[in-house]
Amino acid sequence: MMSMRPDSRGRFGEFGGRYVPETVMPALEALAGEFERLREDARFNEELGALRRDYAGRPTALYEARRLTEAWDGARVFLKREDLAHTGAHKINNTIGQALLAREMKKERLIAETGAGQHGVATATVAALFGFRAAVFMGAEDMRRQAPNVLRMRLLGAEVIAVTTGSATLKDATSEAIRDWVATVRNTHYVIGSTVGPHPYPEIVAHFQRVIGEETRAEFLRREGRLPDCVVAAVGGGSNALGIFLPFVDDDTVALVGVEAGGRGAAPGEHAASLTRGSPGVLHGAMSYLLQDADRQVIATHSISAGLDYPGVGPQHSHLKTIGRARYETASDTEALDAFCETARLEGILPALESSHALARARIEAKALGRGRCLVVCLSGRGDKDLGIVSEAREESAGGRS
Repeated sequence: MMSMRPDSRGRFGEFGGRYVPETVMPALEALAGEFERLREDARFNEELGALRRDYAGRPTALYEARRLTEAWDGARVFLKREDLAHTGAHKINNTIGQALLAREMKKERLIAETGAGQHGVATATVAALFGFRAAVFMGAEDMRRQAPNVLRMRLLGAEVIAVTTGSATLKDATSEAIRDWVATVRNTHYVIGSTVGPHPYPEIVAHFQRVIGEETRAEFLRREGRLPDCVVAAVGGGSNALGIFLPFVDDDTVALVGVEAGGRGAAPGEHAASLTRGSPGVLHGAMSYLLQDADRQVIATHSISAGLDYPGVGPQHSHLKTIGRARYETASDTEALDAFCETARLEGILPALESSHALARARIEAKALGRGRCLVVCLSGRGDKDLGIVSEAREESAGGRS
């Protein structure tokens, strides 16, 4: 069996590790120790399971999208409906787990970074549930693009801190969250939202998100008596994709396809495709693929989706790419927007723009697989938050045709 646990240095192959100030190392060691203790603890897992079921609404549905299947004229298409989880995305899976960890470590305050706002909302939600103080760092540009989620976080009692440095998006919000954590680590737990950051964060987030794939695998076997031929998911930092991929890693008959933000084109600054157009380097405390120039300086990114607008990716994805177990493709802004509208029109579902990138590529994969085969798409979140962006993009497109 393929091991997807890190080695003693916190690495997955050559990727991962810890590239952080010495002042943070004791906190990371304490977090790693507590996670190792609790991951097999019956009481902890019983409470985690109860909260997943009774609060987050798990298991989420595995839905056969018959009208998309008909329109795409290929493999049968199934959607893993993480948009139906409480707060509208897969992020709640991770924040519940990390809030339980923080409580066990007797922390008083949670901080988080957010791009599309869904992780910020999920962090604010569990802070309210457990009685933590909470602060969420969000790029000013993303706050403009995701105003409804900013309001949700504030209503839940979290402080939303606008980050105006750099491109004022997810990378910059993450940098500011790390700075805060370095200064307040004694009473603060940093709830990283994706499979990024220094060890043990990539493994912690993957552990709490793998419930997506465990449910998918079990339900598909129960209903179809077999495994799907392909699993497709969007990749920004990589948590929803890794969550659905992990339980299938040892199943060689199941293709794993991650979809990055192709943005407006292949030129630097026009996309956020770290795995397909980047190179190995260090960002936010770990070695992984990222978008950088010849001097190893991180370069600007772009995506219509705030949640994919990040210049790096989790180390597990870099490892899966390197060993050839997963394949990574891109979908453009236009393709994602078309997939958003098609899914709404044919299935009555508004997918997040992040998920729409996966749907755009799934159309191609379904056609290539052909009839009689089966494909699962991780619908990582709902698209209510993106309606303003979609409306603006459609108006611009209509104006360009006039």
